[in-house]
Amino acid sequence: MDIRIGHGYDVHRFKEGRKLILGGVEVPFEMGLDGHSDADVLLHAVMDALLGAIAAGDIGQHFPDTDDRYLGADSTVLLEAVGEILRENGYTVGNIDSTILCQRPKLKNHIPAMCRRIAEVLGTDIGRVSVKATTEEGLGFTGRMEGIAAHAVCTVVRIR
Repeated sequence: MDIRIGHGYDVHRFKEGRKLILGGVEVPFEMGLDGHSDADVLLHAVMDALLGAIAAGDIGQHFPDTDDRYLGADSTVLLEAVGEILRENGYTVGNIDSTILCQRPKLKNHIPAMCRRIAEVLGTDIGRVSVKATTEEGLGFTGRMEGIAAHAVCTVVRIR
């Protein structure tokens, strides 16, 4: 059985006047994240992990921030495209484990919806998707409320 592992990391700074989208879910908060797309830092880390697992580059190669087609893009649409790239290369999601690093907002009540949304977009079982959140105890850029970071690891399994 061909099983591969991928890792993804992303970070975006806070920006006033934008919606906060994490894991494909709108999270009520006074600021959103700055980016060319919707700046969904969690989905960006997940996509990089999945692409990395099959040695297919990263989201910057597939959806460059220099291309206006992706200006304000919904990252769930991009995640769906990454799922198609996996299938075209003969792989499916084994599992995804991710962590969001932010001081605020508190995300506990939004995590189940994020897991459901990621599983739905990728066409996989919700039991294969884990999202966690942690503060950094006031340390670093996330602790100073400058932005949010996310890590994701995944396994992908060859289906053909």
